[in-house]
Amino acid sequence: MKNLINFKIGVIFSLLFFLSQNLFASNFILNDDGLIDPRAAEKINQIGLETQSKLNTNVYIYVKKSLGLPENIDSKIKYDEIKKLENEVLKDMKGSYVLILTSIEDMHINLFQSENLKEIISKDDILDDYIIPLLASKDKNTLFAKVSAAMLNGYAAVSDTIAESRNIKLDSSIGSQGIVSSTIWRVFMYTLIVTGLLAYIYAILKRRK
Repeated sequence: MKNLINFKIGVIFSLLFFLSQNLFASNFILNDDGLIDPRAAEKINQIGLETQSKLNTNVYIYVKKSLGLPENIDSKIKYDEIKKLENEVLKDMKGSYVLILTSIEDMHINLFQSENLKEIISKDDILDDYIIPLLASKDKNTLFAKVSAAMLNGYAAVSDTIAESRNIKLDSSIGSQGIVSSTIWRVFMYTLIVTGLLAYIYAILKRRK
């Protein structure tokens, strides 16, 4: 499992090098503390603009490296500080929105959505399937690579989920048809499946020896 997660992070991060090299500030990354690769930020912004235009929804990311809290801080105080940050960011949310908020070193991540999306977006599915496994993996990938891959992966999943609920296809989607990035992504997915099968077969054969 660890090897597959390591492979997934590496391929997602490598995918960023196939994206356009024109770098610009993202309207949808409210804060990243320098932890999101500019190419990932560009792709997130591309998906965000199309989501805003076609789905009338804004999807945001807010990343902090740390809240700067003492290591042995009381859990109640830590909780209050985290809630303070969340409320500060949420006060500016308007209309239809999704917010992915995380503080890496405090091991906190949360997802918020407007009322109209609560039956569409499953917080647990997005966090558990698309973000947390990449952030929590113990491997050689740098924190920079993990955060970049996890945020792009989760952001794309949120936008795709909303689009699918309305029978709309996003051209900027990582899994969409007819663009270079989607081809790379499909090759990655097939490779991941094959690698997983080979790893499983290898483990079975090794156990029999």
